[in-house]
Amino acid sequence: MEPDLFTAAAEERQAQDPSASPLAVRMRPRTLDDVVGQQHLLRQGSPLRRLVGEGGGGPAGPSSVLLWGPPGTGKTTLAYVVSQATDKRFVELSAITAGVKEVRAVIESARRSSGAYSKDTVLFLDEIHRFSKAQQDSLLPAVENRWVTLIAATTENPYFSVISPLLSRSLLLTLEALTEDDVRSLIHRAVAEERGLGGSVTLPPEAEDHLLRIAGGDARRALTALEAGAGAALAKGETSVTLATLEEAVDRAAVTYDRDGDQHYDVASALIKSIRGSDVDAALHYLARMVEAGEDPRFIARRLMISASEDIGLADPTALQTAVAAAQAVAMIGFPEARITLGHAVVALSLAPKSNAACVAIDAALGDVRKGLAGPVPPHLRDSHYQGSAKLGHGKGYQYPHDLPGAIAAQQYAPDAIHGKRYYEPTRYGAEARYAEVAERVRERLRGGGGAAPEETREPRKAREPGKSGQPPEPRQSRKAGEAEEERTGEE
Repeated sequence: MEPDLFTAAAEERQAQDPSASPLAVRMRPRTLDDVVGQQHLLRQGSPLRRLVGEGGGGPAGPSSVLLWGPPGTGKTTLAYVVSQATDKRFVELSAITAGVKEVRAVIESARRSSGAYSKDTVLFLDEIHRFSKAQQDSLLPAVENRWVTLIAATTENPYFSVISPLLSRSLLLTLEALTEDDVRSLIHRAVAEERGLGGSVTLPPEAEDHLLRIAGGDARRALTALEAGAGAALAKGETSVTLATLEEAVDRAAVTYDRDGDQHYDVASALIKSIRGSDVDAALHYLARMVEAGEDPRFIARRLMISASEDIGLADPTALQTAVAAAQAVAMIGFPEARITLGHAVVALSLAPKSNAACVAIDAALGDVRKGLAGPVPPHLRDSHYQGSAKLGHGKGYQYPHDLPGAIAAQQYAPDAIHGKRYYEPTRYGAEARYAEVAERVRERLRGGGGAAPEETREPRKAREPGKSGQPPEPRQSRKAGEAEEERTGEE
């Protein structure tokens, strides 16, 4: 709404006495060039620059925009910069306190201002997702006819929280979370500049790092915590915001963790070893340390996927599925909600039965290959689909397993150099116990032994007709075939 006498008086007092305003308000940029981060939205000719009068007008005037991004990324700041830099009339509303009546009043006032003074109006509507469908509908005529240029801000996905007609009449600009460097530069500016703390305090590196962890990419949170820490230091007669003072002021202990040093690897190692040791409580502790320190959730998720194969394997085949699903979810949602998904995965992996047999098996096979134990592929296994392969003896003598009882052919598959060597030695833990039994039966059959094979009573299929380009026949679909495959692979 238009500022009244009391609002104007309050703004004048804040201008004369900076301490009357929060540090986050005082440090708001005054021009688009002062904005930290969001450079992808501030290029020359961008909608925001056109809103402040940098080119464009008439029939190609600036469009209404929807600003969508996490808290503290600069949505309100960008609107404030527009209000300071534009020669247009600027009106601010919050969907928390305003309704249709207030919106219509602004629109009517904008039409009068445009007609009487040829002055356009920019309407900033914060938290637009809090408006109902009917309330958002009230904006449509003004936006469509450009009676107002709308800048609407939301932290919610606008495709779910903003009506389609309003979306189609506006440009959707997505704000990205601020990087550590973005927040760091803002903190340095707040400590040094007169409108900030004016150099009254200093911020040691360890306290600055803690401040960045607290912020989590939220500029407003960083400045609020800085102001609290500076106030606590000055109250004690100190000019340095030490780590201890900052911890007291924000009531949040610093976590000893260096994402680029020993702590990063030590805590990550402790997490994986706790999962391997099935200590769910210790694993959750180390996960909490990583989360609290602001570790990249994708790094944690990657470690869990590795653990699922390296330490659990076939003892619980669902462990890898859980870890992969957690990684996908984490990539989509990020912190703080990702902590729940990571906790879910850590608990599941910690309490799962353990086996490193698959890991040992592939490493043993790799070891032999690196030693040169490879050798040529047996002739009957070589590709026989191309013309002339039969003259080379390729495929000769190959037995098609699906033509045989139990779908297992007693023939040599490995090269001579490693024929008879065993890499996979399954444990008897969890689901791998069944794999162990299946592996023993299959190996016995492959050696030509008389061990019972799965579904041995199954009748063999007819051999394929000669002259069919050497391709195996189409698999016959039968319930017995499916059952035999189930038992052979050990899957439920």
